[in-house]
Amino acid sequence: MTTYDRLMDLLEQGRARFRIIDHAPEGRTEPASVLRRHELSQAAKCLVVRVALGRRARRYVLAVVPGDRRLDLDSLNRVYTGSESSFATREIAERLAGSVSGSVVPFAFHPDLDLVVDPDLLAHKEIFFNAARLDRSVALVTEDYVGLAAPRVEVIAQRSLTGAGAASRSTDLN
Repeated sequence: MTTYDRLMDLLEQGRARFRIIDHAPEGRTEPASVLRRHELSQAAKCLVVRVALGRRARRYVLAVVPGDRRLDLDSLNRVYTGSESSFATREIAERLAGSVSGSVVPFAFHPDLDLVVDPDLLAHKEIFFNAARLDRSVALVTEDYVGLAAPRVEVIAQRSLTGAGAASRSTDLN
């Protein structure tokens, strides 16, 4: 079963309020938000991060932040009391997420992947994200997302960005 199929099954069986948005293939948050016609802050930017917990221990985290923000690796590191946090390699991120870079969904379907979401994303009535495909997205009622994903909610996004293009300069998997 593909990650897309797994996502659709979860949303349908969970009776989530959502809609599908077909669009030209796009994996970057800002252009995808334009195609989907919503505020950048409503986009769920999904990033896979490796948190070092000790000499040999590590944890992979699916960090989800608003599309107009950058992930604060130091904050995520503090959440896990880690010694260092860094973005996972593309190969590991795609394996754990079950989809190609740019189409990562804000659900942790892999048992080795924790889900942490910044509370500012959850302030919106609806969130948007690529649906494990570059050409299809989901608009999902936030309340239903929280109920189905059961994320750990922590402040992990940078709080002050300067310049209109600051968010687009971050590493971006969705």
